[in-house]
Amino acid sequence: MGDNTTYYDQINLEKEMFDIEDASEFYEVIDRKRLTHSLLPDHPYVYWTMEIYDQANGIKGGGGLGVLAADTRRVAQQLELPFVVVTPFYRTEYHQTMKNHQQVDYEEAVSPDDFGFTFIDNVDILTADGPVSQVAIFVKQLGSTKFVTVSEPNFGALYSGESNSDHRLYQEVALGFGGYMALKKIGLKPSVIQLNETATIFAAISRLDELCANGMNLHEAIVYVRKHTLYTNHTLLQAAEGEFSFDQFSKYVFPNIKSRALRHWIEEQFDLSGRLRNSALAIELTEAKNGVSRLHAKVTDFRDSSGERVKFHAVTNGIDMDNWVLPETMKTFRDRGIIDKFGMVTDVYRQQLYSVTANDIREHKKLGRSELNNTLAHRKDQYDQPVNLPENAVVYNFKRRFVSYKRPYMPFEHIPTLKRVLSNHDAHYILAGKVHQGDREMYTRMQELLEMVDEDPFLKERVHFIQDYDEELGRALAVGADVAINVPEVGLEACGTSWEKDIANLGILISTPDGGVADVTPLACLEVRGATYAEEVASLYVQMNHAGRVLADDDLLQKLIYRQLSAYLPVISGARMMKDYLRFLFDK
Repeated sequence: MGDNTTYYDQINLEKEMFDIEDASEFYEVIDRKRLTHSLLPDHPYVYWTMEIYDQANGIKGGGGLGVLAADTRRVAQQLELPFVVVTPFYRTEYHQTMKNHQQVDYEEAVSPDDFGFTFIDNVDILTADGPVSQVAIFVKQLGSTKFVTVSEPNFGALYSGESNSDHRLYQEVALGFGGYMALKKIGLKPSVIQLNETATIFAAISRLDELCANGMNLHEAIVYVRKHTLYTNHTLLQAAEGEFSFDQFSKYVFPNIKSRALRHWIEEQFDLSGRLRNSALAIELTEAKNGVSRLHAKVTDFRDSSGERVKFHAVTNGIDMDNWVLPETMKTFRDRGIIDKFGMVTDVYRQQLYSVTANDIREHKKLGRSELNNTLAHRKDQYDQPVNLPENAVVYNFKRRFVSYKRPYMPFEHIPTLKRVLSNHDAHYILAGKVHQGDREMYTRMQELLEMVDEDPFLKERVHFIQDYDEELGRALAVGADVAINVPEVGLEACGTSWEKDIANLGILISTPDGGVADVTPLACLEVRGATYAEEVASLYVQMNHAGRVLADDDLLQKLIYRQLSAYLPVISGARMMKDYLRFLFDK
């Protein structure tokens, strides 16, 4: 113990003496000193995204991609990297309420003026045979990072309309061309551009057009753009990907392109039916491509124009732990030499994890439970009532978007078994998540699930659906619940980050071997497995019951939390994710 105390004191002394003073210190740690010449305030890393979920800054995206985008920017700020997010500021955001066990969507108006954004100027987005759209540019500086947002009153909400609709294409064109013009207006030239999903491809098209307009021939311009652009794919489900007709491009895209050679090249990319997928352009215009977990990069199946399968690199998503993890838990990680000042694991983190005792775990979860109850006190369940969880109750939770492949209904497939698990461990089950607008199947399944709960007096007392899932509720459940349920259909989850927040907050994870969880093999959590869906359901109940037993036994609890943290802390680290992106992009 004396040696450990000396080591912890030394770690604390080092933290006080060596706070990050500039980005070059981080560059040195990752052995990329020359990045000090590649990334500069006027030549930043530019991150293009159709959605970002940053509640503090008034921008609320629709799901995991938006949450990840906000975490990435925050991590860049903490590491003092020159980093710019180009994204829409949607003037309308969707919310959820419940009526007769059905999700009811409603809208609220928001404005960048209310969140400290500064208006810069308007830029023109052209439409064939239509009026010019003036898109307003709003900017907000946050440390070394910056928001550059495009917005106008008729821009619409996130994911409004079908993925191949005129309005969706207009939004994508406005973000790509408008965002690139915005960067020029404020004097920024991207060092690299990261395209999050194919909807952002018009940023690369806009940069390509500028190079051609400045005298570079098309072939040279394509080579340049390819070398300085990264395409990041975040989903294995391509239903949301845009596919547009030649007429749509003629109306919305081509009027904004100056180069005749570029326009002709794009025309050649259309298939024989006169349609073009955004992914076809993203594949042709990016040299670097990545999936967001090892499994995702391995199974992603895209083809280039010659029919060859495209190779995707793996950069697993990480989280901003300072935002999502209980402060007392982060202090323990840092004080005990588990996490360094950059937010990455230390060389000796596995040895130091042995110092995290069952008593430490229980004390941190007690603090987290208090935060969870404080949050639930001003939230509403399916009956429009607040919820107060007993201090000693075991809490299972499912918190993520209500979509079919995530299978939120799985624990309710055999009600007698679920009731037995909850009763045996004096447990409550919390559900939180929104059905994506227009997903009629999941609207119905959510209603059926909640009606099933309502019909059973025991479940009605123990199962709580918390309305209007958002960043605040997600964090409260991560810090305050005991067991997280993560059961996507294997092969359909690209990464997910909700499970990372649970593990970092000393919770027990029950999961199928999918997404980022499968970065570690065999899984270092309680695995749900089975050759059939029925076998998976049975396995889930077994693991839920096992988790309850682990929580009642100090030795079992310490061993399982150690196993999870030992395996997954390096994966969870958002700083590790940023390090991996920088190495991938600049190690050429």
